[in-house]
Amino acid sequence: MSAFPLKTGITMNLRFVEAFHWAVALKSVTRAAEKLHVTQSALSSRIAALERELNVLLLDRSNKQVRLTAAGQRFHGYAQKLLEMQMHIKAEMGQGVVHETVLRVGAIESVVHSWLTGWLKHMRVTYPDFELELTVETTPVLVDGLQRGKLDLVFAALPAAGNGVRACAVAAMPICFVGHKELHVRRQYRMPDLLAFDLMTFQRDSQPYAALIEMFRKAGSPSPRVHAISSISAMVQLVEAGFGVAMLPRAVVELLARRLPLRVLPFDDLLEPLQIYASYRDDPSSPLPEAALSSAMVHALHPLRSFKKSME
Repeated sequence: MSAFPLKTGITMNLRFVEAFHWAVALKSVTRAAEKLHVTQSALSSRIAALERELNVLLLDRSNKQVRLTAAGQRFHGYAQKLLEMQMHIKAEMGQGVVHETVLRVGAIESVVHSWLTGWLKHMRVTYPDFELELTVETTPVLVDGLQRGKLDLVFAALPAAGNGVRACAVAAMPICFVGHKELHVRRQYRMPDLLAFDLMTFQRDSQPYAALIEMFRKAGSPSPRVHAISSISAMVQLVEAGFGVAMLPRAVVELLARRLPLRVLPFDDLLEPLQIYASYRDDPSSPLPEAALSSAMVHALHPLRSFKKSME
């Protein structure tokens, strides 16, 4: 006996299956509609049509939350398999070419200013029809965007979590102090030397900010004057203006120093690196997020090499 009593002559529309899957995965009809670029009413109509085709109720509509019925719980596994099968058939018939081309990427500024450009150029060559929607934000905003289904792939300082979300460490970015090359000319800098400067790094809830404060605390040193600035561009402009010294990823500084009067300051102590994580949501209908991640990890490990290739 079939688990779902199908009507005679039924032809299941996979767009309806896709609508149901994303409403369940994102726990919201509204977010699913945004993901699929349709109106909320259109998405609800697709799910209702699927229920009529299957002759069962898949969603409990007694409140505003997306809640699966017993039949809906059983069918969701089938829905994922159907979408995966569709993806494999498309890839096989298209000789392995990924046809889904829109990828919504979120990245913190440290990634944007280091290896992102090289990675995107590689993506454009590998997937000629690739279309990018890029969001540059702080880690909390990006993680929230992925969890809400507004982003497909995120590069941030913390991993995202949740049902259907995968995360992995991409690369650790060494951190350094950077000053103006004509104002900060010592051969070596020690912690007491830094107390004479206004120090700048990322926002207060960031790992670099916490690491900077902890470094001085462990050394039993007086607390430095630290300015929390969320923008790398703003920090660099302040360094150029002689405002102070910034603590930034070394790969970012080395790239910017090619055209700006910046200098990596030789420092006695090792600074805690900034670990970058990639998070993405499982998409049974498209291999693009996972394929993009594999490519990004190669570029993240060699940011300078990635930058040079992006200039070719």
